[in-house]
Amino acid sequence: MQYDDKSRVEKAKKRAVVKQTEARNRVELFRHLPQYEHGTQLPDLETKFFELDPMHPAVYKVGLQYLSGDIRGGNARCIAMFQAFKEAIKDYSTPPEKTLIRDLTARISSYVSFLIECRPLSISMGNAIKFLKNRIAKLPLALSESEAKSTLMLDIDRFINEKIILSEKVIVKHAVTKIRDGDVLLTYGASSVVEMILLHAHELGKHFHVVVVDSRPKLEGQLLLRRLVRKGLSCTYTHVNAVSCIMQDVTRVFLGASSVLSNGTVYSRVGTACVAMVAHAFHVPVLVCCEAYKFHERVQLDSICFNELGNPDAISKVQGRKEINYLDGLVNQENLQLLNLIYDATPSDYVSMIITDYGMIPPTSVPVIVREYRRDHLWS
Repeated sequence: MQYDDKSRVEKAKKRAVVKQTEARNRVELFRHLPQYEHGTQLPDLETKFFELDPMHPAVYKVGLQYLSGDIRGGNARCIAMFQAFKEAIKDYSTPPEKTLIRDLTARISSYVSFLIECRPLSISMGNAIKFLKNRIAKLPLALSESEAKSTLMLDIDRFINEKIILSEKVIVKHAVTKIRDGDVLLTYGASSVVEMILLHAHELGKHFHVVVVDSRPKLEGQLLLRRLVRKGLSCTYTHVNAVSCIMQDVTRVFLGASSVLSNGTVYSRVGTACVAMVAHAFHVPVLVCCEAYKFHERVQLDSICFNELGNPDAISKVQGRKEINYLDGLVNQENLQLLNLIYDATPSDYVSMIITDYGMIPPTSVPVIVREYRRDHLWS
């Protein structure tokens, strides 16, 4: 939804479960994206737990976890959402004078609307929801309610296992062939699949060094660094502002992705494009690891039209240093607008290879994967 359309925004507010307060100092360039005051939604939602009659408790719990930031990462969010839907389907019973297919589709749509209010969906979650609704629509009318529910729950389990868990293992198998003894591998932020690749290569006895590049405000790279060091990997930790200094020693760059679009653009955590461009300037191969269910037919040329805005207060404060508050008293000034973007778009020119569960492909072959994925019996 375009949030600069006042009439549509007012209608959405009336239907909304999560009461949002619009930010006072909205960034004009991103006015089409939702910009709300952060920190007020969670307490309000927690008090309504017993008032939300049509909302299933499992879906409600996942929504709260999205809102609080307890669940992060494309795969983790998608799995949590599908597990909640599975619980909701298990407890579902068709109301009298209604059909299962129509009523359950409407029920899933209401759950999705609630989750969007808690946090905008990732592209991969949109693909997963499309898959589930497609499976509901194709249920044979001859099936009883219990058989239909069992079929859908099996479809959800199969999607999670085949399209996420097994896909990650296949990507790891392909990616480790690109790691050699003596390599210096750079990664940015914390990607679950990149972590699996590095740990598997270490288990195979390969000797390499890892450079973890991080950035504020989330500092996700610290979590990855802690896990790698505990497993005995040799690591260096630095921030994104020093990436040009350290890139001259790097032999390969491994990056995760939130999505890969049909023109080869990689949609990932903000800062990814910067790392890829610096690597390209130093002639260092950039390998993007992404599951096929995250591919999308959309074409995107910038990070403005579609994006997500994080808590603006997160960039005005230094984590763990309460005495450093240079912007204290200025945050509410009308002439100051804080912008905390979540994603950016990396042009295909800066990506050497995309490693997927379908194999290792150049960015120009992404439309083929999108087409083949749609033909898949799980998808269509």
